[in-house]
Amino acid sequence: MAKGRVRVENGPKRIRVLLGGEWVADTTNVKLVWEKPYYPTYYFPSVDVRTDLLVDTGQTHRSPSRGESLVHDVKTEQVTAEAAASWFQEADIDEIVDHVRFDWASMDAWFEEDEEVYVHPRDPYTRIDVLQSSRHVVVEVDGVVIADSTSPRLLFETGLPTRYYLPKTDVRMDLLTPTSTHTACPYKGQASYYSVTVDGTSHDDLAWWYPSPLRESEQITGYLAFYNEKVDLIIDGERFERPRTKFS
Repeated sequence: MAKGRVRVENGPKRIRVLLGGEWVADTTNVKLVWEKPYYPTYYFPSVDVRTDLLVDTGQTHRSPSRGESLVHDVKTEQVTAEAAASWFQEADIDEIVDHVRFDWASMDAWFEEDEEVYVHPRDPYTRIDVLQSSRHVVVEVDGVVIADSTSPRLLFETGLPTRYYLPKTDVRMDLLTPTSTHTACPYKGQASYYSVTVDGTSHDDLAWWYPSPLRESEQITGYLAFYNEKVDLIIDGERFERPRTKFS
């Protein structure tokens, strides 16, 4: 593809969007458009969209890479999602001409086939592997050992450092405090967080765990992980450098 061109691929799955109890889009010919490098966005052929639910706002939006779209409200009998649909009746990319893009957060639910998808579309090039290991994992914070385990579960996720999930019985839980923070991942589910306090210094949301992960990540249920980017990891006696990622 030309430099700077947005990547577009045909998606093989049936994709549906729900708002106010009505299916506003249902297609087996979705386009995957990488507006960001981390994951794609769904674009629907207009013939597979309930265009009778789209209300033209008279506004347009110009994307440097995709061209101009007409901004629409999505209105069902129960609810109106304002400016939630962009209809590319003309576009700088041929593949998305006459396609509609919906704002993810404005919709009630998204489905790949008959399974609900959370947070954002799954990237077909991202893979999750969870493997039981006997590596000796030590986690230090400010020079204090917070965890020491020889029964970690290693989670390998495309594009991210290996995450070491540890049994809570191998973690200094007396130094951890639950927080109100929750995040979600389309591959793992909803995470809860702990802050770590060492010698009076609190490190907010340094550790997380998944009480009820999605099926592909069930092996990490109840196990704790720490940000490699923010703690000191010693694996089998070797001290690892902290990786530089978007979580650093």
